[in-house]
Amino acid sequence: MTSTTRTSPRERLLRAAAELFGREGIATTGVEKLCQTAGVSKRTMYQLFETKDALVAESLAEYGPATIASHIPDETSEMPPRQRILRVFERLEELTAEPEFHGCPFVNTATELRDPSHPASVVARDHKQQLTDYFARQAALAGARDPETLANQLTIVFDGSAARSVMLHTGLDGLSLLTATALLDAHQAAG
Repeated sequence: MTSTTRTSPRERLLRAAAELFGREGIATTGVEKLCQTAGVSKRTMYQLFETKDALVAESLAEYGPATIASHIPDETSEMPPRQRILRVFERLEELTAEPEFHGCPFVNTATELRDPSHPASVVARDHKQQLTDYFARQAALAGARDPETLANQLTIVFDGSAARSVMLHTGLDGLSLLTATALLDAHQAAG
């Protein structure tokens, strides 16, 4: 039995959209290719999703939490707050070393769409804010002088590092981790 018979057409479309949009981009992924990859007809797609834009937004909403979770240590982890922040950058370093790394799906979506009111841009912004909020919570626990500013700076380092890796098609060689460490030191985040 194949996976296409075990999952619903909706689930297959969401998964295909996440994979194709992440790897090839939203604009360059046509509805025909999307439907072919998911093993559904165009008619089925439009019965499930009013527009391709709706599918873009829902796919990002569906798969975004897993993207965030892949960078953040488990809640039960005994790591101190500073190390929990650095673990995010260690994970980014690992991912950027893989040839199939295509950048942050949230930044990629918002950048490609260029419309802050697009439903997928709203979802992307919400997920990116979750990462910033995580940094702020951990920075406060680590005793940072200004946790909110530090969190925003860390997010900029994260996004810039991912973009640099895509642009140069190379790993980061510890650069994002080194930069995050320097920011933590500058904000006296020792915990």
